[in-house]
Amino acid sequence: MDEETIKQKLTPEQYKVLRQKGTERPFTGKYVHKTENGDYVCMVCNQPLFTSDAQFDSGTGWPSFDKPMEGSVEYRQEADGRTEIICSNCKSHLGHVFDDGPTETGKRYCINSVCLDLKKK
Repeated sequence: MDEETIKQKLTPEQYKVLRQKGTERPFTGKYVHKTENGDYVCMVCNQPLFTSDAQFDSGTGWPSFDKPMEGSVEYRQEADGRTEIICSNCKSHLGHVFDDGPTETGKRYCINSVCLDLKKK
């Protein structure tokens, strides 16, 4: 999918976050709190990224997960030391991962809601 097609598919906020590495305001996203079961997919390419079973309430204002689906994300080190999470298929920015998660993985994947679409089970 070319960049112009992606830009037309997304809202201005989605484009800013997914393609220009922006961040949505905390506690404004529709997936901050888990409400239904299903798989979260990338808003750009529909690749499955996270299951609702991996979601937890981190209190940070963004949807948080303890692990991605196998092979669904890639990692990039940023100059400020944070680890960026991108979709392994379309290379869109999703959020960041931190080593302060409360589950056995010890990870907190902090993801922008506008990057996700929940496919209910």
